[in-house]
This record gives sequence, C-alpha cells and structure tokens, in this order.
Amino acid sequence: MTLWRPILTTDPAQGALPRLAGGWTRITGVERWPGGQALPLSAAPSAVIHALTAARAPLCGLPLDRPRIMAVLNVTPDSFSDGGRFPDPGAATAAALQMVADGADIVDIGGESTRPGAAEVPVAVEIARVVPVIRALRVQSAVPISIDTRKAAVADAAIQAGASMVNDVSALGWDPAMAGVVAAAGVPLCLMHAIGTPQTMQADPRYDDVLAEVYLHLATRIAQAQDAGIAADRLLVDPGIGFGKTVDHNLALLRRIALFHSLGMPILLGVSRKRFIGVIGNAAEMGERLPGSLAVALTAVAQAVQVMRVHDIKATKQAFDLWRAVMGAT
Repeated sequence: MTLWRPILTTDPAQGALPRLAGGWTRITGVERWPGGQALPLSAAPSAVIHALTAARAPLCGLPLDRPRIMAVLNVTPDSFSDGGRFPDPGAATAAALQMVADGADIVDIGGESTRPGAAEVPVAVEIARVVPVIRALRVQSAVPISIDTRKAAVADAAIQAGASMVNDVSALGWDPAMAGVVAAAGVPLCLMHAIGTPQTMQADPRYDDVLAEVYLHLATRIAQAQDAGIAADRLLVDPGIGFGKTVDHNLALLRRIALFHSLGMPILLGVSRKRFIGVIGNAAEMGERLPGSLAVALTAVAQAVQVMRVHDIKATKQAFDLWRAVMGAT
C-alpha cells in the first residue's frame, strides 16, 4: 500500500504554493511511504492531491483555517489526569466555563475513563455523569460540546441534552448502533484508532508498519461511517496516540502525522500529559508534563493538525498564538 504525506511550509515566500486543506500551511511536495522518497505534489494520484488541497468543512460551525483547541473535561473518578476533580455537575460546569474563558473552542466531556487498564462503565452510570453537565453548560454557553463515548445510548442522550459532536475512541468498533445514532443526528464524528480495549490495549502492542496499519484502519472506518449515512464532511480522524501503541509507535505517528491529511478529513490529536511525554521528558507526575505537551502540540500544528485535545487550555492558546505570529501562519 502506497501512502502520501504532504511536505509542508509556513514560509510567506511560498505563497504561490497550494494550501493544505485550506489551512495555514502550504504544500511543497509529498513523501511516498513506505520508502520516504520526496517527490513533487504532481507525482501523487489525483485523488490524493484533491484530498490534500480541498478545504475542510467547518467543525461545529468553526472554520478550520487555524488550529482549534478541544478542552478535556472528564467527569469520572478515575481518568488518568483529571479523574475525581469534578465530583458534581456544578463543579464540572464551572470548570467548562473557565475552559471556554481560557480559549477552548470545543469542550469534550467524557464519563468513562479510557486510560490503560480502565474498566467499562455501565451505560446508565455514564449517562448520569455526562448529561447534567451538558445540559447545564448548554444553558450557559453556546460553545460546541463533544461527547467522548463509545456507546450509542450515551451519545444519543448527550446529543439530546445539547452535545454538538461525538468523539468515539473505538471508531464505531464497540457499539454497532453508534453509526445510526450519529447519522440520524447529523453531528460530526471523530473516528479514533485503537487496538483492543482500555483494559488490554497496552498489552504488548505490535505493528509491522504502524503508519500504514493505522491509516488503513481509519480508511476502513471512514468507509463504514459513510456507508451508514454519515457525510464525509462530518468526519474527523485521530490516530490514537497511546491507545495500543508503544513510545516508538507514538513517535513514528507524530513524525509523519501529516500523512493522515490524505484521508481528506480534519485531524484531531490528543497527546496532552500522556505517559510517553513523561517517559521521554523524565516527568513522572502529570503536572510536570505541560512543556512536553506544548512541544508535541506545536509540532503537530506545524504539520497542520486542525484540532488539539488538551488539558491546559490557556497555555496551549498562548503557545498557538505566538507560533502563528512568529511563523506568519495566516
């Protein structure tokens, strides 16, 4: 299988080159994978060229002409970073409003931990955790709300309460009814790559070529979503950093994350405070991983990743604003 990664620049002197997906970077050429051979854009198949150069549709009304920040809000007792911080809907809603004030474009609310080793949560419990927060936030803010769930009943209840999109870490692989719920609601859907379940995903994950295998998995799930009636312009992809990957797998994906633009969908990426950042950056505590999280986020933005899912909203927004100003990424 031949894949194509756009080679990108934000150099203002390259203004005549085509923009990547209508965004803030321009395409100087392509890399053919496997092999790593750099070629002119014209060497890629016409379908790939179209996928790379076609502007992406707005996400929940947000133009994707600049990096967007998705704030993480877990109303769980056991999520790896913020579990237990928001014991009631009032505290969670107040936290969400602060995230919006700090610069969040979207708030991603989850009621089931997907950290390595986490156990499944009953549907009724998950709904009871997320729906009151979504309802309260929707009354007080127009911010787009994402429901982070792999269960159709939870997604449906969240959408009825005011959620604007669905973030499915199983990419339609957990609940056969999920595609129908999303299609009927007409909301955006993020398809994330993972292997196994949170309980098993880090038990010796292996790939022959992690880039090709994650790409093919996502392409298959995109086709499944479209066959179920979900429009292509409502789909996003996430390579699932840390979900069934070693440190080396994560790094391989991040080095060539732009490859996933050739799927023709916006890319959502969640790396904030993850374990590999602690391993590489010698930061055992979650609170010590902000510098590493920002470093990876800026690397991703340089590769035109459109949506970053983060815990530290104010710091990320400042980093993005400075990066865009210095690089002239407009």
